[in-house]
Amino acid sequence: MSETSRLDDSFHVFDTTLRDGAQREGINLTVADKLAIARHLDDFGVGFIEGGWPGANPRDTEFFARARDEIDFRNARLVAFGATRRAGAKAAEDPQVKALLDSGAEVITLVAKSHDRHVELALRTTLEENLEMVRDTVSHLRSKGRRVFVDCEHFFDGYRADPEYAKAVVRAASEAGADVVVLCDTNGGMLPAQVHAVVATVLADTGARLGIHAQDDTGCAVANTLAAVDAGATHVQCTANGYGERVGNANLFPVVAALELKYGKQVLPEGRLRETTRISHAIAEVVNLTPSTHQPYVGLSAFAHKAGLHASAIKVDPDLYQHIDPEQVGNTMRMLVSDMAGRASIELKGRELGIDLGGDRELVGRVVERVKERELKGYTYEAADASFELLLRAEVEGGPLKYFDVESWRAIVEDRPDGTHANEATVKLWAKKERIVATAEGNGPVNALDRALRVALEKIYPQLGSLELVDYKVRILEGRHGTSSTTRVLISTSDGKGEWSTVGVAENVIAASWQALEDAYTYGLLRAGVDPAA
Repeated sequence: MSETSRLDDSFHVFDTTLRDGAQREGINLTVADKLAIARHLDDFGVGFIEGGWPGANPRDTEFFARARDEIDFRNARLVAFGATRRAGAKAAEDPQVKALLDSGAEVITLVAKSHDRHVELALRTTLEENLEMVRDTVSHLRSKGRRVFVDCEHFFDGYRADPEYAKAVVRAASEAGADVVVLCDTNGGMLPAQVHAVVATVLADTGARLGIHAQDDTGCAVANTLAAVDAGATHVQCTANGYGERVGNANLFPVVAALELKYGKQVLPEGRLRETTRISHAIAEVVNLTPSTHQPYVGLSAFAHKAGLHASAIKVDPDLYQHIDPEQVGNTMRMLVSDMAGRASIELKGRELGIDLGGDRELVGRVVERVKERELKGYTYEAADASFELLLRAEVEGGPLKYFDVESWRAIVEDRPDGTHANEATVKLWAKKERIVATAEGNGPVNALDRALRVALEKIYPQLGSLELVDYKVRILEGRHGTSSTTRVLISTSDGKGEWSTVGVAENVIAASWQALEDAYTYGLLRAGVDPAA
């Protein structure tokens, strides 16, 4: 174990992405994925990482074996998950309990039934035997030097059905040596006021240290988690980005951000909160899910402002329309330019892009009108920052940025008798006083045009060699019909260091794509620092 920055034991942030989060539809983690996520979570600074159920499947067993050798945890403790012993058996002889010990995890979470109907129908045993299963398993693991947390499954539903029995399970776990007894809203049906009332009562009646595990079926998992903390819970179980079964679990990132920024609790090592956005997106990449743009704190749109009224206020003081400074969670404020934009939006966006508008009200007014005029035709600049910057520079510099002049372009789609297809494009342009004609084939007409334009321009501008088209979206705009409808195309391009988006609008999808491609390559040359006058 390397030098750690672990906090004291007064409050726990417990992550269960590798177990509960992995139950989300569409997530299928390999051992390598789990190791990568565990490293990210440890880097973030959570106190506990639940790695899975060793012995239940080969993947989780392998994960624990490899994690011991391959990860030097600096902040987190690795947790193994399992169940209480079988009815009528002894914990010391239960192979599933032995697998938990063999995992080498210093902390073990046991799931225990706390709903009387689940005990009788799922475990098929008596209520008293269930209590003995909890006592025996916790005591056995404690005797082996393990720290034990107990998850009371279906606790809130069980409490509603038989509060005295639900509390008896909590007492059995606590008295047997469990450090924390976690009240689980397994079906996700609770609301914050209900959670607060139950947690407060159970805490007063049992004296046990309590935790909360909330599912998000009512959309209240984060609120329910914070309500439990308000009532005295000192252990929160969450998953990265809210991943989990059905609609998911309490989202780790807004829970931690709220605890640190709203409650004033230090629940992460110093300085780690600023890594929130980075860690959220890194884990999304590992599980191969696109990060939610509208996720609180970490989403791309979390601090994006579109309305002109907001922009006017933000120009005076950003805090007027932001509940925190986005840098506190590693995010940034963004100004969106649209037909709702006012002067303040344009001025702030110019400042964000490093373009000095010099307080020129006439210039800003022209840009506002230009944006509104083009958005009326179907352009969208809130999703195409690069195209907006080119528009803005054209107004500031008295004309469009020109690295090349297009003489003509064409795209040909050929259907052959044998059922195969051919797509070919030809581009004729002038660059640095040289006329260039380039032809290329592609797997579609837009791809062929992209390749032909690249072939033509790379002869003059080798800086474009690293450019890659990474996303392509087409939308038929409302208000038009059939094949003559106006089409909007959004293209995302990367140079390996960053991405930018451009937009084109025309009645022809190929023409709209060409506009977006022209902007994409022009902006790529601008990013590369190429002087158009050279």
